[in-house]
Amino acid sequence: MSWLTALLLLVVVAAGLLRWQRPAWYWLTFGVTFAALRVLVRYTSVMDACGLTVPPSRWRLHLARATHRPAPESRPPQILRLRPTRTGLVLRIKLRPGQDAFDVAAATDRLRHSFAMYGVTSRELRSGIVELRMTGYDVLKRVQMPVKVDRAPMRVPVALREDGAVHYRDYRQMPHALTLGATMSGKSVYQRNLVAELAAQDVALVGIDCKQGVELFPLARRFSALADNPDTAAEVLDALVARMEGVYQLIRAEQRITSDVPDAEIAAGIWDLPAHLRPTPIVVLVDEVAELALFASKEEEKRRDRIITSLVRLAQLGRAAGIHLEICGQRFGSELGKGITMLRAQLTDRTAHRVNDETSANMAFGDISPDAVLAAIQIPTDAPGLAVTGDSTGGWARIRAPHTTLRQAVNACNRHADRTPDVPELAAFRPVLPHLAPAPTPAVETAPATA
Repeated sequence: MSWLTALLLLVVVAAGLLRWQRPAWYWLTFGVTFAALRVLVRYTSVMDACGLTVPPSRWRLHLARATHRPAPESRPPQILRLRPTRTGLVLRIKLRPGQDAFDVAAATDRLRHSFAMYGVTSRELRSGIVELRMTGYDVLKRVQMPVKVDRAPMRVPVALREDGAVHYRDYRQMPHALTLGATMSGKSVYQRNLVAELAAQDVALVGIDCKQGVELFPLARRFSALADNPDTAAEVLDALVARMEGVYQLIRAEQRITSDVPDAEIAAGIWDLPAHLRPTPIVVLVDEVAELALFASKEEEKRRDRIITSLVRLAQLGRAAGIHLEICGQRFGSELGKGITMLRAQLTDRTAHRVNDETSANMAFGDISPDAVLAAIQIPTDAPGLAVTGDSTGGWARIRAPHTTLRQAVNACNRHADRTPDVPELAAFRPVLPHLAPAPTPAVETAPATA
């Protein structure tokens, strides 16, 4: 039996090393089996301890009395499916009559301890059906995006959520976004990853980087327009407003509203137009919005009002014209002047990296969720890229983007440079760059010709 003991000891040591050094590998080899058994064995007692059971119905009590049997026990929610994933388990349950999805959400922390999982989140799929997503390890410590992701037009993966799911940036669902974060919080890496993913899409990218272009100009081959100072930014935004008005004229000309046209065929945005008439959608990336809102003279104040007015118009009206805003900054409050709060109200998707004070977190989530504000100010300084994302519905989650180096983003933009569309209104602002040098061809020695 010595060889069997040695083999068992070797397996235990290997499992311990994997759990310490490679938690993802440990989960796929050992953890998923242990966790599934733990959930199934402890399910009834855990649900009872967490107050997620209901007393037996009256007819069951009457039946027990009539047959002289012991009184039936309280019943937990019914398990519909238990599915393992690459990061955890997905448990789908059906609530009993009288139970509420909020009760399950309030008990997620107790479920995490009881099932010995790293994290548990819940969401209601439909009336009476709740899905519990459990993670077996800290998936945000070392972000590894899955090989297969669900890409679609104007929908790109940008980060990993704390429950192991992929976080997507869907411009057709949430057309405009606000990203906040202090210096060295990972905000630039998040934006860089977003550009690298959008580079493979049929979309025009417009960049406004008033830090002399140090963040966006290395990616210039995939941009249809770039501005590195407030004066040029004002002209670019004016051109975008003019394009928006032209697109609306195109949509109106193609509506053809008559009595025999179904509602579904009446165009109210670029996605309702035929493919051959549909204008190219545009994503406008503003690297530091405070540089556009600050002023030191009367002339700069006039320019600032012009810029903010254009941004507000694009945020309010740009969705149907296929123009989307990605506003980034360290702070985004009323101290930046008039029009800022009006602009912020139009930015549905909110993302906050580590911030230096609670006020900055309130700028992102104060009108959405107090819990998201608390989560944002608790992001540690030694976890760059960790962020909290939310939207106007009040839902929020922790996310972390994969570390994309500037070299990787530049390579992605260069690889898809042929996708850069020519937008007539923005032709004057397209960066002029030298042609890429062809890759060097390795020399091949040929054998001398023989007679």
